[in-house]
Amino acid sequence: MKRDWKILEHDTAYQGFFRIDRYRLQHTLFEGGWSDAVTREVFERGHAVAVLPYDPARDQVLLVEQFRIGALAADAPGGPWLLELIAGIIEDGEAPEEVARREAREEAGCELGELEFVCDYLVSPGGTSERTCLYLGRTNLEQAGGVHGLDTEHEDIRVHVVDAGEAIAMADDGRIANAAGVIGLYWLARHHARLRGE
Repeated sequence: MKRDWKILEHDTAYQGFFRIDRYRLQHTLFEGGWSDAVTREVFERGHAVAVLPYDPARDQVLLVEQFRIGALAADAPGGPWLLELIAGIIEDGEAPEEVARREAREEAGCELGELEFVCDYLVSPGGTSERTCLYLGRTNLEQAGGVHGLDTEHEDIRVHVVDAGEAIAMADDGRIANAAGVIGLYWLARHHARLRGE
């Protein structure tokens, strides 16, 4: 069966800090033929990079904590302050590795060494086009800590340095409940012995 689709109409339904595009489309069906015309909105915020800073000598990771409106609106069990990986939006002309390094400086005052690619994933493809490119960044966390972020972006970000095993446990028990954090920490659990050995 050939998979295909037709965009019948496409316009911008909302433009603010973010954008919402509206599509009217049809697509082929698994059992043959075409779907009825359907209308779907897509939240456009750009693509992102996330990075998990890891100090293999100390076997520690750096997590950031900040207020998140989505967690507030979702009535998240832990409240609107989330423990997360460092992350940011890719600006025009930026390579993902540049974003990882820039955001590590801005959000945590952290300089990253070698970056190891983890994965590139669709955040929530039922409603947004956003993709996140995820890395592990080797670093020295001996002096890490404090509150960081850009005033111009209204950021208020607290740094936490956590033993790797404890951070993985936090993903297991729901204290870390966002996609980049869970994916990054489960990847670390899977590759932990190799990273420590190196």
